[in-house]
Amino acid sequence: MTQALSRLSNRLFAIFYMIFGAAQTRMNHQTIIHHIVQMNKKQTSTEIINEVAVCFKKIFNYRLFAFVVKKEASVDVWLDPGRYQHAFESILLKDFKSVSKNDITYLNRTFQPGEHEVRQDLSDLIFYELREENCNCRIYMLPEKRANRWDDEAVHLIFQGCSAALSRQLKIEYLRDAAVIDPLTGCYNRREFESQLKRSIAGAARHNKPLSVFMFDLDYFKRVNDTFGHLAGDRVLEAVSLLVRKNMRSGDILSRYGGEEFIAILPETDQHKAMELAERLREKIAGHPVMYDNQIINVTASFGVSQLKKNSDMNRMIHDADTMLYKAKVNGRNTVMPGVIKIVKPKSQPFRKESSL
Repeated sequence: MTQALSRLSNRLFAIFYMIFGAAQTRMNHQTIIHHIVQMNKKQTSTEIINEVAVCFKKIFNYRLFAFVVKKEASVDVWLDPGRYQHAFESILLKDFKSVSKNDITYLNRTFQPGEHEVRQDLSDLIFYELREENCNCRIYMLPEKRANRWDDEAVHLIFQGCSAALSRQLKIEYLRDAAVIDPLTGCYNRREFESQLKRSIAGAARHNKPLSVFMFDLDYFKRVNDTFGHLAGDRVLEAVSLLVRKNMRSGDILSRYGGEEFIAILPETDQHKAMELAERLREKIAGHPVMYDNQIINVTASFGVSQLKKNSDMNRMIHDADTMLYKAKVNGRNTVMPGVIKIVKPKSQPFRKESSL
């Protein structure tokens, strides 16, 4: 009797699953088709990946989702939610052994030092791989429920839909970057910087928003080349530019202006805030020696800051920042000009009665 009830229960479960599971599958397919159409309308790879994440969220209701794009010597990561950053990075570094933490770029968020993170075991994390002509990607996911064959089919359909759109967009971005990116440092080149600054000035004037730039170069950089060699100098430029980019906001623009000189556009930032940022970056550069061929290379930088003024233009902003950079060097290097003024309150003195003569 017990066995007969068990068989009947299993049959009923199978019937209900066929009915309601098939209906759910149809709904999932409609959702996937909708998002595939949207993917092919997007204009950047980040927008395409964001659409993939939204699709996955609707179908799998994940607890963690990461889309990883592997490049030659780095990885781009779209991560949701951000509190899993620390735990996920340990898995990422294990899976991509040629990548270090400095080689990871987050596409959809900026992490601040000391930001709250969840240190959690992610051993149940599953991943799917996508390999196209110029597209080497992985999707990591921690779904709310155990995956089944219907889930695998859904993932396969999403991959098919996004691979063409993403591969095409990555080709476009690679060709565009080749024209505007400095190949050594990964920063914008001087020509693209000037184009970006003109647009930023027009936008700041139109919306009445502040705009600042800072310019910096590496102190005594010729000594690095003379002492350690030009390959070591290249390594220093790579390391410093990466460190600076990692500690700027996602909307800020860093460019290599020439040689060891860099310049940055800081939208919606007044001069005081720009000086504070420059000071933090100066401290970070001075506090992070560069390792090359088992040798430690200590590096410092001097900064000059300027703000967009009424009736000024691109040339004036650059000239003002260059003037401040020159003053920073005259003042002993490894400093920011104009400097951030720190007001220190004098210690209160106990009242002392004067004796009369």
